Amino acid sequence: MATDLRPLAAIRLAALDAHLLRHRPADASPLGWRCFQLGLFLLASSAFLGGLLLFVALIQGSRGRSSPWQDGSNRVLLLIALLMVAGCFGARSGALAWVGLGNWLPFFWAFWGYQPYLATPAARRRVALWLVAGTVPVVITGLGQLWFGWSGPFQVLGGLIIWHLKAGGSPEDRLAGLFDYANIAGSWLALAWPLQLAALLETWQRWRQGLRDPAGGGVPSRSAGILLALALLMAAGVVAAVYLTDSRNAWGALVLAVPLVVGPASWLWLLPLLTLLVLVVGLASVPGVPDVVQEPLRHLVPESIWGRLSDLEHSGDRVQASTRLAQWGVALELIGERPWLGWGAAAFSLIYPLRTGQWHGHPHNLPIDLAVSHGLPVAVLLVGFVLWLMLRAAWRGMAASSLFERAWWTATLVLVALHATDMPFYDSRINVAGWVLLAGLSQVGRPPASH
Repeated sequence: MATDLRPLAAIRLAALDAHLLRHRPADASPLGWRCFQLGLFLLASSAFLGGLLLFVALIQGSRGRSSPWQDGSNRVLLLIALLMVAGCFGARSGALAWVGLGNWLPFFWAFWGYQPYLATPAARRRVALWLVAGTVPVVITGLGQLWFGWSGPFQVLGGLIIWHLKAGGSPEDRLAGLFDYANIAGSWLALAWPLQLAALLETWQRWRQGLRDPAGGGVPSRSAGILLALALLMAAGVVAAVYLTDSRNAWGALVLAVPLVVGPASWLWLLPLLTLLVLVVGLASVPGVPDVVQEPLRHLVPESIWGRLSDLEHSGDRVQASTRLAQWGVALELIGERPWLGWGAAAFSLIYPLRTGQWHGHPHNLPIDLAVSHGLPVAVLLVGFVLWLMLRAAWRGMAASSLFERAWWTATLVLVALHATDMPFYDSRINVAGWVLLAGLSQVGRPPASH
């Protein structure tokens, strides 16, 4: 006689639903809270599915709330939006200027619409864990493409999720995973790393607490041990994946995040250790260091690290126009020629080849790119807005608060730092994650929004 599995499935679905509703902020709709969590979990794996769920969450998060213009932050974003639109009318890049607004205006709305889901530290911790869980496929597919030669496309859910993997990485021998390029994968992993580190440290603390718990006979529970092993495995996977992206920015983010997430209590021994590590790697990498000092250190530091940091693969044959300094120099000239409303989104990619003979899609610096595309006022307002959010959250205690609060603030700092020498926000998944982080910062120390 066949067994009816429907009651068991219904029980499991009910348990999953109850789990999704945990730690829901008071002003967040149940449907929106469910969609927000699942959307962030799926975001790295499928921009389509993750974006669809997050759009539902955005609609739900915008309903029944007081006017967004009561908040000074939203008024600043409105002014920025108006300046961006005004610049499109005389843009050098034509229709591309209007298309480029899609990188900004929808996310200004998201900044406001996602705030109800990030109103409490418990909600932000839960969101951070969903982002960590969603990073697992990035690590697995990235290691698979390099170590086992996995090559896509792989399809899941009847083609709703399609993973385009290139065997050997993209570019060659550099881990990219579910992203088109290794530097973008490195940026995602870098922003996830502080959150992953917080998950590891929290699991470690609970395991240690189990050791000291007399009620447990001095032995931690089996589940705590399993969770610690999983957290260690995931953290090791993220570190390995970051290393294999060959992204110098992501490498730096690994080091930057550790003291900020671990917290000041460990700085007495941690900061000297990290300083020594950075000093050794720096002396092994920087040109001009005497051979008597550098050669022994280059035997100590892997060549894959000091060679990459010293740009060994480009030494002697790199075209000047392809360097960051050359790109910034031309970009500053463009800013000087049209400082108020800019040249329009994507104009840099059109003008730079005409002036240098080399093509680059952007100047590898977000403030400079903003000023070229939309003018200095927009660049100053938007960069100042982000820095103000970070400083205010730090002033309200986030950077020195609980473990996941410190990790959230650190992840935002990492993403801001990455945009000083690259432009990962052009990947929609990183753009979404970045505005979620900013929305979380805006809620630190605030009472829940009223309906």
